[in-house]
Amino acid sequence: MISGGIRPKGSKGIVRALGAGALGLIGMGLFGSTVLANPEPGQLNLTPGVTTYSHVPYMLNNVALGVCVVIGILVFGAMFIAMFRFRKSRGAVAEKWSHNTTVEIIWTVIPIIILITLAWLATDGLRQFSDTTGAQMTVKVTGYQWKWRYDYVDYQGKAISNVGFMSKLDDQSNATRQLNSGLDPYAVKVGDENVYLLNVDKPLVVPVDTKIRFVITADDVIHSWFIPALGWKMDAIPGVVNATWTNIQVPGVYRGQCAELCGQDHGFMPIVVKAVSKEDFAKWLADQQKSVAPAAAPAPASTAAAPAQATAQVAPAHGAQG
Repeated sequence: MISGGIRPKGSKGIVRALGAGALGLIGMGLFGSTVLANPEPGQLNLTPGVTTYSHVPYMLNNVALGVCVVIGILVFGAMFIAMFRFRKSRGAVAEKWSHNTTVEIIWTVIPIIILITLAWLATDGLRQFSDTTGAQMTVKVTGYQWKWRYDYVDYQGKAISNVGFMSKLDDQSNATRQLNSGLDPYAVKVGDENVYLLNVDKPLVVPVDTKIRFVITADDVIHSWFIPALGWKMDAIPGVVNATWTNIQVPGVYRGQCAELCGQDHGFMPIVVKAVSKEDFAKWLADQQKSVAPAAAPAPASTAAAPAQATAQVAPAHGAQG
């Protein structure tokens, strides 16, 4: 028997400290869920996101955190109790046994069950993440040093032609970031939001309540397209086309950045997605298609000019023959 059954004076304090620590960790996790979809300074948890998928990594992260907290409390609690309550100075004498089959079975089976559960949750999350079937819209994303190109491929079963653009760091952030610019980064705002290095000249505009397939690649080096509010990130690799999807439920502007070190201006490669209603998106898409239509008009004229030029080139030959 472990001798004495002596309860040290400080044991209640230890238990209280462990309880307070657990409550503090739980409070930190809960606090993180109250922030907006876009990450905020001081945020302590993942963002819950605004898509039909974003709750999956958020939930998995919280479950794994909860498991780690419980294990930490049990392990460190037992360790501190053993150190302070059953220390030699209080007359504790170590037991002579070295094995307990029941205990060993318990602490082997429980971790196996925990790992299988976490693996099942993670695998199911990856399965949902990779399922792009039933997409109502396709957008091609191409990473460049150091900007993004967006090309709209199709929408609601109809192909989209000539709607695409480069998206790069906005002019105000770009001017402010220059060495010795003297400009205040905190003055770079959209409304009340500080958007220094997080704003672009042309955001990606998408409709809400629409399953959107993204096909993502790169032209030069590896980039990574990442917006926390969507709940995922995807590498953009030259020569490889990766596919994933999103379905945004809440209209708004969501910001992210390249998440792969891609060169000297890696930190100046933001991503902005503007989610609007389906009606507003249809109007925006129609305006974009109208704006590119005149650019395509000169093509027949240049084609028609080719025979005239050829005739002019052969005319001197006829003259010489005459």
